[in-house]
Amino acid sequence: MSSDDLEASLEQVIARFNLGEYEISAYLAVLQHGELTASEISENTDIPQPRVYDTVRSLSDVGLVELKESRPMKVLAIDPREAFEGIQDSLDDLVDDLSSRYTAPAREPEAVSLVKSRPTILRYLEDIIETAEYELTLSLTPALLERFEDRLASRRQSGIAIEILISPGVDAPDPARFDYESIATTVKARRGITTPVVAVADGNYSMYATRESVRGDTDRYGVIFNRSELGFLVSGFLNTVLWTTAETIASDGEALPFPRRYGTIRRCISDLMTLDGEFYATIEGRDVETGDHRVIEGKVDQASFSSNREVATLVVETADGPVEVGGQVAAFEDIEAYEIRIGTDEPPEN
Repeated sequence: MSSDDLEASLEQVIARFNLGEYEISAYLAVLQHGELTASEISENTDIPQPRVYDTVRSLSDVGLVELKESRPMKVLAIDPREAFEGIQDSLDDLVDDLSSRYTAPAREPEAVSLVKSRPTILRYLEDIIETAEYELTLSLTPALLERFEDRLASRRQSGIAIEILISPGVDAPDPARFDYESIATTVKARRGITTPVVAVADGNYSMYATRESVRGDTDRYGVIFNRSELGFLVSGFLNTVLWTTAETIASDGEALPFPRRYGTIRRCISDLMTLDGEFYATIEGRDVETGDHRVIEGKVDQASFSSNREVATLVVETADGPVEVGGQVAAFEDIEAYEIRIGTDEPPEN
């Protein structure tokens, strides 16, 4: 389609939908009743009697209603599937042509980005799902689970470890009828309808949004974190507050191959506490006292949580002795871990 043709098509589509307040009121009234006279349209709407005839003739000109020239004149509804069939085809062609000319803008978030638009929040959620390299943790509504089901299945097939929390749990798909294992390694359901929508990729790129914001309600928000030192806040909240107050409805975590890669220490410890055998770790992080970058290797000697799960500790037997490893902003341990790799025969290569 040439530029001139494209412009003409766009103008045609816009003109077809350029209905005023009176046209919209009259059209909906006729659709509801099937057939109305001019007087009846005025009675059922706020359209003044002198304006009704011009209004319905405008609707007739664009093919939305049919005028029966009787006394009194009657306005007949046309099936919307028939009335909009032509414009739908034109719109599909127009969108295809516009899409072929579309150049996606660069939209990298800052360290922290506040967004209030539902489409923008959903776009970031999709981006977080797509950019995860090895670990993805999500808190979703049943509707969002359905929306991203195919995308999650594709990411699961590529070897991404995916944990999903669904709320409200009463509306979660029945595990007997829904193949949770095709989209996640572990799925939990939580009771509360106030549970926020959360997404964390590799313990780093993350999002926190109110449920109202994904419904398109006004005066709501989502927050995007694009750096690990901030993303851990969302990850910690999801792991300690939401995840621990939910019930498991599906789990296939043992199917993940080794070596495994973790961005959050809590998921690593959760896995190790449920598996048998000896495990070896390669951990990249920094010394909590000096801030120096460190990489340690050795056999996993201990993996545990404190009673309230606020403290997660991994003890690794290295050539220089035992080293305690914590998650991001660790204070009690020797090492603050950025990335953890776990193997079964030897420490995985960094």
